[in-house]
Order: sequence, then C-alpha cells, then structure tokens
Amino acid sequence: MKKLIFIILIAISNFVSAVQPEPGVNFKTTKEAIPTESKDKIEVVELFWYGCVHCFNMDPYLDKWADNLPKDVTFKRIPAIPRKDWVASAKAYYALESLGLVNKLHEKLFDAIHKEKIFKHDNTKALINWIALNGKLDKKEVGAAFNSFSMKSKLSRSFKIFKAAGATGVPTMIIDGKYFTSSTMAGGEQNAIDIMNFIIKNVRKDKAKKINL
Repeated sequence: MKKLIFIILIAISNFVSAVQPEPGVNFKTTKEAIPTESKDKIEVVELFWYGCVHCFNMDPYLDKWADNLPKDVTFKRIPAIPRKDWVASAKAYYALESLGLVNKLHEKLFDAIHKEKIFKHDNTKALINWIALNGKLDKKEVGAAFNSFSMKSKLSRSFKIFKAAGATGVPTMIIDGKYFTSSTMAGGEQNAIDIMNFIIKNVRKDKAKKINL
C-alpha cells in the first residue's frame, strides 16, 4: 500500500487534467482494505443512494464512463446503508438486480424520485408498486424480490462496505478496494471521473510491476 501511494505521488506531477490529484483531499485511502471480487481486474464500486441528488447528478457521468471501460476494469453499483431510512431504496436496487431490470429501470427510478417526485425514497410500498408497473410484473413477484432469502446478506454487505471505506457520504467511488473519491471531494462530477481514471492508471502500473517481479 505504501509503495503504491509513493508511485501515485510521483505520477501526480505528470497528470494533466482540470483537477490536480491531492491525496487526502480529493481522494483518500479506505479505512480498511475491501476485498474485490475479481483479483485480475481493477474493480470500481459506486456507493450510492436513490434519495441523493448528488448521486442522481453523478449517474449519467458514470454511465458514460462505464460504456467505455478498459478490459482490465470492472464497475458495479452498491446501495449504501449508513442509516435505516436508506434500507428501502437499497432493497429496490437489489430487487431490480434479481429481476434483471437494472438496465431498464435504474435511471428511471432516479427520475421518478428526483424529477417527477412521485414518491419518497423510503416508501417501500410505493417502490414495489412502481417497479411492478414499470417492469410489467406482478406486485407479488416484486414483493418477493424485496424480501428474498439473500436480501438480508446483501444489505449487511452494503452496510459493511460503507463502513470499511470510511466514506462520509454518497456518491463514493471505491477503486480496487483501497482508494475512494467522490464528486464532493473532487469538486464536481467530471473531476471525480478524472480522479478515478488517475487512480486506475496507477493501480494498473503497480499490478504490472508485481507481475514482472
């Protein structure tokens, strides 16, 4: 970890962007190392909340970025749960995942909450009804997804990852389980993308050196 931080500090002097990377300012090391699912790839995780306007604003930037992922980078979203009133919307995302509706309804659900203001993020019944209607599914099927056997473990993992990251808010982007940044820390959505790319580039270099040892 210390070696990679040293490499990153050296690389900062050669980084050209609207934002200058500053360790401890616009990106930090995670409180704890977070295990990644793919050891041979660089994993980027967004911690988000459907009730967060900053996550709503960050979403299109991440979508555009994710459309052109390098082969050695993976991206996934995890709903953050630092508080009990975030549980309902976290269940909504995991339900969309299990029902195969993330690509179809993730962005629309953000719009329903922030643009159309149809319901509040913590209204479980309204979330189930909305997903059933827009996903063209029976309410019982969606309700079952909200209360599936695996839901409890998924929610527990969301809570643990948010805590392990040392994040204080959302959206938070975790890179390789070791670093995190956010639109607030970076001073804007595109700046956060630039910081992410900078960290990814340096993690890639570090991984290549380990392979060649």
